[in-house]
Amino acid sequence: MKLSILYLLFMLMCFSATSQDRKSVIYKSDKFTVYSDSVIQSPCKAFVLSPEHLISNYQGVKDEKCYAQPNYSDWKLTTDLTSFPRYKSNIQLVDAFYNLSVEEMLKDVRSDGAFMAGEAWTGVWTRDISYSIDLALAIINPEASKISLMKKVQNKKIIQDTGTGGSWPVSTDRVVWSLAAWEIYKVTGDKEWLANAFQIIKNTANDDQLTINNHATGMRFGESSFMDWRSQTYPAWMEPIDIFHSQDLGTNAVHYRTYQILSLMARELKLPDAEYKAAAAKIKDGINRYLWMKDKGYYAQYLYGKNYSIISKRSDALGEALCVLFGIANPAQQKQIIANTPVTEFGTPCIFPQIPNSFSYHNNSVWPFVQAYWTLAAAKAGNQKAVLQSIATIYRVAALALSNRENLVATNGDYKTTAGSSPRQLWSVAGNLSMVFKLYYGMDFQTDGIRFKPFVPQSIEGNKTLSNFKYRDAVLNIELKGFGNTVKSFVVDGKKMKEPFISADLKGTHSVVIELNNHFPNTGKINFRNVDSSLPTLTWEQKGDFVILKQDAKIRKYVGFKNGVQFIETTNNRIKLLSEGKYAEYMFKAIDDKGYETFSDKPLITIAKDKVLNVEAEQYADKANYNATGYTGDGYVELSKTQNTNFPFRITIPEEGDYFIDFRYANGSGSTTDDNKCAVRTLFNDAKNVGAVVLPQRGGNEWSNWGYSNALKVHLTKGEHQFYLRFVPNVNDNMNLEVNTAILDAIRVIRIH
Repeated sequence: MKLSILYLLFMLMCFSATSQDRKSVIYKSDKFTVYSDSVIQSPCKAFVLSPEHLISNYQGVKDEKCYAQPNYSDWKLTTDLTSFPRYKSNIQLVDAFYNLSVEEMLKDVRSDGAFMAGEAWTGVWTRDISYSIDLALAIINPEASKISLMKKVQNKKIIQDTGTGGSWPVSTDRVVWSLAAWEIYKVTGDKEWLANAFQIIKNTANDDQLTINNHATGMRFGESSFMDWRSQTYPAWMEPIDIFHSQDLGTNAVHYRTYQILSLMARELKLPDAEYKAAAAKIKDGINRYLWMKDKGYYAQYLYGKNYSIISKRSDALGEALCVLFGIANPAQQKQIIANTPVTEFGTPCIFPQIPNSFSYHNNSVWPFVQAYWTLAAAKAGNQKAVLQSIATIYRVAALALSNRENLVATNGDYKTTAGSSPRQLWSVAGNLSMVFKLYYGMDFQTDGIRFKPFVPQSIEGNKTLSNFKYRDAVLNIELKGFGNTVKSFVVDGKKMKEPFISADLKGTHSVVIELNNHFPNTGKINFRNVDSSLPTLTWEQKGDFVILKQDAKIRKYVGFKNGVQFIETTNNRIKLLSEGKYAEYMFKAIDDKGYETFSDKPLITIAKDKVLNVEAEQYADKANYNATGYTGDGYVELSKTQNTNFPFRITIPEEGDYFIDFRYANGSGSTTDDNKCAVRTLFNDAKNVGAVVLPQRGGNEWSNWGYSNALKVHLTKGEHQFYLRFVPNVNDNMNLEVNTAILDAIRVIRIH
């Protein structure tokens, strides 16, 4: 809707008066200012005309400057919200965002009762709904939350959304479903829901344990949680199998929390929980052992490589926040993470530094739902500065866009020039609502009630009321006074309580008054940085026993790794290899003049030819005909749910030792970036389970596109060994269930030492 000139002038006069009142400033930076009734990124402006009416003249960013349109657009509340909790405060901007977000939440409910991911994403996506439900939607709409989660269950297991290399087990963050399921139980106390959810999560975790567990690190394989556009997160050389082999911070944080939740659920159901606690402990130990960067004071993005791995020293905002919130980081680490992780003027970018020469979506981007988790993590760490800046970045984009947008460009805050930024994006909606429920009121839902841990920055002080808040069999009217993160008094129906806690047994309508102590122990600090990029992935060429690394004027030094262990740091771009005829896997990084590391290029593997055995698959089964070319030997065989489901082959080992075994295959069932037809098998050495063999998609109908599976390490004695590559029903099911197909060219056996 366009507003009349007279109405606009009246509004501007009103704003001019309030803008001079210093008390109305919530947050001010060099880029924008958030007031209690407006957001200004001059000349772009958004105003609150009432808690049910917002206007904005934002047009976008041009030449890195905010660009205002001549007329104002507006949002007016048109939905009846009386059945939901009502929020009111002395800050109209926050009141309006609350109403906007509740309305957008309702508009995101489909005709089947489930949540869509956003206006532009009408499907039900596991990670979108799960993070949204965990943030706030279990609190405000538990029934739609239940329906949504059950849409993402198949055969009593969680569905992984379509993704890299054909979905699971390359993409492995589906267990985020568990966070949402547990939050629903804590909010509702629904025992039937608990029992059903427990079985679903348990079944899923059992498959993951057999397929994506890295026994060496204790962590889980799989790509970055939610950041599923591979070129935005990984170096270009990494194929889906390499992404499967990576071990990501955020994904592992979610797996850790999943086992915690299984333990808590088991206790509620009076079942043994020791195995879940032990699994959680291993993942936590792996994250802290392999990903914590003591010199930086936050976690690394992921481990990556081939058969040996090194860390990517980029930060991962979601992963960092989840490690704080889930207690993977200890209290000292939590404070370090919030103070040291790079933050930009327009928010905490998904990764830092950025990948050069790539568009904005996950790279060079801020996502409000990630920002919400970051805000809650900052509150847990007691960092008022970080909380306030984080809130402001969420409010800025919602005000200027008149909607909870999907993402924005980190360099300039624009939401119109990313690869896609849907209006009323569900998890952005939930992130905005979580600021009221989980930040200001600090609602921590537990199995026996709600514990309140409010966090109100000083510039957002004042009386706040949340009325008609429905919790199990009670209706609460909650008043919150003052600022700070310590409760001075907690009064229920006029009676002062010993602790800020509401029992789950409470029934009827009750008044609650929470008064804060108007104090923060310390304000904290923020690591503000420009939106910097690293140099491009370091490339090289091998010349005999030397590797020649690419030079660049900005490179200050090179770092080399052999089998995952650093062996050299030098300014010389000519480095001698140290293979000595044994298996060696080299990776190299460059460090630029700002101290940022490049990605390593594809690992350079050196091995004597006599240490590699190749076994042709067609020796052990009938040849298939997929019109494929480029195979070795005389042909190849089909692996499907009907053909060669128990494929046998023999290997004669010349000397006892450790070996890598992998498989040369093609999978033309779908693209490298989408679909759900990743082929999965289990390798057996006689009757012993060696491990999962993952055969991701390599391109739609590209049956001549050959590559290698993941490698499995096995100790073999001298002599002949019988192996079986089996399709194990249920365990090896992919997300498609019907198509689980690859063609197998050869088996490769590599002597390690």
